[in-house]
Amino acid sequence: MTGAVLSALASHWRRNRLQLLTLVLGLALATALWSGVQAINAEARASYDAAAATLAEGQFDQLVPREGDSMAQEVFVTLRRAGWLVSPVVEGRLRVGGTAVRLVGVDPLTAPAGSTASAALARTDLAGFLRAPTLVAGPETAALLAANLPNPVLRDQTVAPGTVLADIGVAQELLGRAGRISRLIVLTDQPLRQRPLAEIAPDLMLRHADGASDVGRLTDSFHLNLTAFGFLSFAVGIFIVHGAIGLAFEQRRGMVRTLRALGVPLRRLIVLMVLELVVLATLAGALGIVLGYLIATLLMPDVAATIQGLYGADVAGTLHIRPAWWLSGMAMSLGGALFASASAMWRLARMPVLASAGGRAWALASGRTRKLQAAATVVLLVAAGVLAIVGGGLIAGFALLSCLLLGAALALPSCLAAILRFGEGRAVRVMVQWFWADTRQQLPSLGLALMALLLAMAANVGVSTMVSSFRLTFTGFLDQRLSAELYVNANGVADPAALMRFLETRADAVLPTMSVDATLAGLPAEIFGARIGYTYRENWRFLDAVPAVWDEVEEGKAVVINEQLSRRADLRVGAMLALGPGLSLPVAGVVGDYGNPIGQAIIGEALFRQAFPDIKPVRYGVRTSDPGGLREALLEELGLPPSSIVDQSALKAFSLSVFERTFSVTGALNVLTLAVAAFAILMSLLTLAAMRLPQMAPVWAMGTTQRRLAGLEILRTVLLAGITTLMALPLGLALAWVLLAIVNVEAFGWRLPMYLFPAEYIRLMLFALAAALLAGLWPAWRLARMEPAALLRIFANER
Repeated sequence: MTGAVLSALASHWRRNRLQLLTLVLGLALATALWSGVQAINAEARASYDAAAATLAEGQFDQLVPREGDSMAQEVFVTLRRAGWLVSPVVEGRLRVGGTAVRLVGVDPLTAPAGSTASAALARTDLAGFLRAPTLVAGPETAALLAANLPNPVLRDQTVAPGTVLADIGVAQELLGRAGRISRLIVLTDQPLRQRPLAEIAPDLMLRHADGASDVGRLTDSFHLNLTAFGFLSFAVGIFIVHGAIGLAFEQRRGMVRTLRALGVPLRRLIVLMVLELVVLATLAGALGIVLGYLIATLLMPDVAATIQGLYGADVAGTLHIRPAWWLSGMAMSLGGALFASASAMWRLARMPVLASAGGRAWALASGRTRKLQAAATVVLLVAAGVLAIVGGGLIAGFALLSCLLLGAALALPSCLAAILRFGEGRAVRVMVQWFWADTRQQLPSLGLALMALLLAMAANVGVSTMVSSFRLTFTGFLDQRLSAELYVNANGVADPAALMRFLETRADAVLPTMSVDATLAGLPAEIFGARIGYTYRENWRFLDAVPAVWDEVEEGKAVVINEQLSRRADLRVGAMLALGPGLSLPVAGVVGDYGNPIGQAIIGEALFRQAFPDIKPVRYGVRTSDPGGLREALLEELGLPPSSIVDQSALKAFSLSVFERTFSVTGALNVLTLAVAAFAILMSLLTLAAMRLPQMAPVWAMGTTQRRLAGLEILRTVLLAGITTLMALPLGLALAWVLLAIVNVEAFGWRLPMYLFPAEYIRLMLFALAAALLAGLWPAWRLARMEPAALLRIFANER
């Protein structure tokens, strides 16, 4: 009996190959987008873990300065003499051939066991490592070092991408930090007797191990964004699968009635149907994982550039096959298929044997489901409203998005039914009444595809609004910040003083850039020294500031901070900020700083030179009315290399290109999601075409031509898609508001103004309508050219 039932179930797919393709491809696309995102996240996190393992970060306590980012090397000697077993570390960013790498200087004799650094050093000739200024790096970074630095370079596969290991003295020399160290690693085994830290080094504080890297925590928001987008894409794909499975069950009503009447137990029938789905889901999942790998491979370089640009973290630009993401993809494929079939199985199990083939019985079951759906809609939308008012944090932001999108999707069929009922009530002619009523009858079959279209359209509207708003804001931000006509890099200049004298005599104004890494309000940050002049006064715009803010900064009486530091440290105008030992200033202004992951503080040039006398300017902004002539003079008279002089337009173009690459991942996922939704509505309409014949044959028999019926089918498809896209617009704008006002603030630390882009919305709506029109043309063409005998056979088949 089991073999006969399986043969009967398989015969359905043989007769409906398009529906089988819909199910398999829908599930494969959903799995592909999910597994692709998970592959990207897994690769990035593996890079973070490798970077953290360089010094076994997260496993050892550390001693760090209470103020600033470095300490005198003598502190290490003092602690060792006092019985503290510590290992010094120097860390900084080293620019090599236009690329910034993470340089880590360690003491090979005291480096903690179990770290990548100690393991890599154990595989090298320690005597040679100490005698020569040797660098150790992974293959890609080692090639970069060998091509640009004279130092001997050793290759080691275990070193994280973008990381370079060196002896602490070599690192201090390369970074220009003679006699300074960044932090001290506290080894696990310590003597029983030690002098208290407060007596030996009161300027240091103990940071306990927490098992996580700072970079991993910093980028959590980015990966959460990617995961949320991947899950949204998967949900859109599951709508396709749900619709395909629902249509398959509806088409199988007669077969199920016959099998049960012949004595097949209901439980066995359901088990065999589930087994059938598991086999199909496994095949679709395998195909989806392959597609996901290809998607991730294409997007991985842009993701690496995004994380480097936003967070300064180095991530490998290549992809490895890791069990975590492909097992996750397979589990989502199987779970998604079973979830999508649950409602159809439940309805089938609760129907009487002979009623299961009746269209009215199926419609009544769908009506009961809609009541539960309406209740869930109310609960989800109320929850979204509560979260919007009282919620806080990134998790609450994504919970708000989930409730909003899912609630709106569940509300769509009821809203469409209400609109169609209204149209039916206003119709006078019989044919028009039939059109509205028949369209409403198709909602249970088309509802899931329309939900997928709603979610995809809303996601496109929301994300495109966010990215376009960011683009406008970022362009204005660049116009504000890149106000100098030329930017001169003084690195490698033999006589910086001569360069400064030359610029002061030839330029209208010279704006030296000086900065130092620091810890402000317990957060990683940078302190900038600015030469205040008309450039700052005329071009900078504040989110909040006191009157005459630049006068206060120029006189050394106040500090300006960026929005990130203001939000994360809860610093408002008037609050006091400690910039270093014995140096605290009130906050005079807060500026927007888009695309920067850390806090920044700006003080006057004189105060900066007094507080940080060892920091020299390495970059100058130059205001001039003749940028071309000054550039030629710098090249000819001072002999500067062309790469050290950058004009404003070139720097702005480079910054915008980084911006575009940063959001290319989101744009690609956006396009893929909308493509999946378009596929959903296309497949649903094509599958529904054969099922529509029993409703249209009586109308044809009463005298309506096939051509007119075909036109009505196209009109019905475009009408439903048009209403859905119109409803998606406010949902997408609500999504954009949540992304800009809640998620973006929590994830990156800045809030963007929201702009509207009607032309973009019209383009998206036309795309959706075109997809619906194309989806309706094929079945309409088949109906228009169908032989009358085929329509007559409908009556015999439906007796």
